Amino acid sequence: MNEVLEYVESIDAKWQDSYQRLAKVIAENIPEGFVLRLQYGMPTYVVPLNVFPEGYLGRQDEPLPFISLAAQKKHLSLYHMGIMGNKELLTWFQEEYQKVVPTKLNMGKSCIRFSNPKNIPYKLIGELVGKISMEEWVASYTRFAEKNKK
Repeated sequence: MNEVLEYVESIDAKWQDSYQRLAKVIAENIPEGFVLRLQYGMPTYVVPLNVFPEGYLGRQDEPLPFISLAAQKKHLSLYHMGIMGNKELLTWFQEEYQKVVPTKLNMGKSCIRFSNPKNIPYKLIGELVGKISMEEWVASYTRFAEKNKK
């Protein structure tokens, strides 16, 4: 956990408050079982290896990531792996985002970018974080991994 604290302390002052507020919303809404650790250089909630020993991409020493939060130079990045293959969840998020944020959604496959600290929909992010349980995420990831093996 010290690595996570070191990461947070190193964030540029411009993003510090927004990052900490977003991290708090995630922590308050993350379903039970996920564990916070530093993975890929950013704080990430993962499925512990004792729950999913297969590991991410078959790497048995690397826990399956679910949600990561990073502070970049020009934006905050929220990586939500569960949204990538879940069209229903993605559509819900895109529609709700339009209702509460006046700017266009800046999003990749699993990365939601916030370039203006004033336009971060904290409540909506809290809802998004809580929509997939750890069991649902593992099942979804397993289906995706099996499909890609073929």
